[in-house]
Amino acid sequence: MAEVQGTCEARFDGVRKALSASLDSGADVGASVAVFLHGEPVVDIWGGFVDTDDSTPWERDTLTNVWSTTKTMTFLCALMLADRGELDFHAPVSKYWPEFAAAGKEAVEVRHIMSHSAGLSGWETPMASEQLADWELCTSLLAAQEPWWEPGTGSGYHALTQGYLIGEIVRRITGETIGSWFAREVAKPLEADFFIGLPESEDGRVSHVIPPPPIDIEGMVGQVSELMAKTFLNPPLDATMAHHDWWRRAEIPAANGQGNARSVAAIQSVIAGRGARAGVRLLSEAATDVIFTEQADGIDKVLGVPLRFGMGYGLGNAEMPLGPRACYWGGYGGSIIVIDQEADLAVSYVMNRMEGGLVGDDRGATIVLETVMGLA
Repeated sequence: MAEVQGTCEARFDGVRKALSASLDSGADVGASVAVFLHGEPVVDIWGGFVDTDDSTPWERDTLTNVWSTTKTMTFLCALMLADRGELDFHAPVSKYWPEFAAAGKEAVEVRHIMSHSAGLSGWETPMASEQLADWELCTSLLAAQEPWWEPGTGSGYHALTQGYLIGEIVRRITGETIGSWFAREVAKPLEADFFIGLPESEDGRVSHVIPPPPIDIEGMVGQVSELMAKTFLNPPLDATMAHHDWWRRAEIPAANGQGNARSVAAIQSVIAGRGARAGVRLLSEAATDVIFTEQADGIDKVLGVPLRFGMGYGLGNAEMPLGPRACYWGGYGGSIIVIDQEADLAVSYVMNRMEGGLVGDDRGATIVLETVMGLA
């Protein structure tokens, strides 16, 4: 079996074995797993290599792009501002961002952005990949754009745009970019190794993602919705974007977070702990209740699969059986975070070898299942 480094309580040995088996089979090249229970790490393991050459081991502090798992960090920022009385999820977005009221969006509420139901899952104006690093362009185009469906009538996965939309609201309230605000208000007090906009000084720790086969949306004409094509083809979703300096330096808050399982679980265990972890309180105890208030439920207009959203986070449904006080989200290629308040539990899996799924896959699901078995 492949060697796994780190610490793991005996009752969670199934988690360690699952990671080892995945590395051994080649399903994973390099990966990390973390389980925080009552705010403390009971599993903190890693193994494999940072690339397919097997020349450099994955280390304790290795970072990689976690794609949409980054979204959970933006949700936490918004929850904190709401808890401080600076943000109202039921207020129009234009209260904080006046230009957003253009093109019939004056009634779009912040909660619609949090739940992917604002009708802005992509850009109408043609975009080049590198323009994702242009914050002013990305946000001003969205502010001027008409919604693609009636806001509030259902979710349509805002794969890249959600981060700019939440991030601009944060910027208008705080006067800071969301990456800077997150670094000071979240990552620093929790001593968590996670970045939205990676400093050049940290490049040496990054394991470049190993892309999956490209998603051939253009070749799936007739099999995918027009909304899916518009969302993912402008600009085309390409995992190799994460290999470039421009991507790492930019703040792309829905997709370019750099971290590992430990940092993801350490931060999101604040939600599991009803606002606090290890003596650090970021939210009041009641502030997380809104997460579990359903905002959208049904077939997602973009992904075409059943999804149920609370305030930001995904909630359980028939396809994703979770408890009433549990939430989750995952990233393109396989990374995932699952949070359960009833158990005060946060489980994260982060890897470099990507599969084709957009919000997690069987590798992360196996880690979560083995964790639950360890709790039994």
